[in-house]
Amino acid sequence: MTGVLELAILGFLYDASLHGYDLRRRITALTGHVRPISEGTLYPAIKRLEKAGLLRRETQPGAAAAPRHMLTLTPAGRAELRHRLAEPVEQDITDENRWFVVLAFLRHLDDAAAQAAVLRRRLAFLEQPSSYFYEGGRPQNAEEFDDPFRRGVLVIARATSQTELRWLRSTIEELDAQAPPTTP
Repeated sequence: MTGVLELAILGFLYDASLHGYDLRRRITALTGHVRPISEGTLYPAIKRLEKAGLLRRETQPGAAAAPRHMLTLTPAGRAELRHRLAEPVEQDITDENRWFVVLAFLRHLDDAAAQAAVLRRRLAFLEQPSSYFYEGGRPQNAEEFDDPFRRGVLVIARATSQTELRWLRSTIEELDAQAPPTTP
């Protein structure tokens, strides 16, 4: 979770300075249904990023009471976000929840060709045969199950994958059209 949490922190701070509470709320909205973010997880990650020089904390007067700490991304933090987006680790490509965090901030990677390269990695992953259930090492499909619940898992997964595959192919085509032509 550390890598994806740091990516989410960098991504949200890329857009605007935020205080910790607002940052936590935004991260929870993006990932919370699967991985709720506690203060005990968020604030150590913020401190690590601050110590690494990727963000800075500034104390500002509070609106009604105590002062609050505003978090701002440094130029090094902006560069780190773009690097992590351009070269996501394998788990960020293969894990759906981590993939959504990458996808949420991929617009910050300014190069259409680099964006398309990341999408191609996800496309290649999704084009591999897979299943939630295997028999003798072979992925099983929905039609092999009498159990309506396992069949449901696979029917829903197939529909989701087909939708994502269509979106990926279409978006890659759009990004390729935006990329400047390469010279031999």
